[in-house]
Amino acid sequence: MRFELYRDAKGEWRWRLRAQNGAVIADSGEGYLRREDCEHGIALVRQSAEARLVDMTTQIA
Repeated sequence: MRFELYRDAKGEWRWRLRAQNGAVIADSGEGYLRREDCEHGIALVRQSAEARLVDMTTQIA
């Protein structure tokens, strides 16, 4: 897998995560004005590997 950092049509910074087969499996969902903020978003996703899984189908609404 790899993170790709790029600028969109508006000139804002974005990231996407590609699987080994080239498919995009996640993206920033928003543009950032500063590259540093975009890199921080990538860092947060990397840290999320420690996040727990919650099965919402078993939760009472």
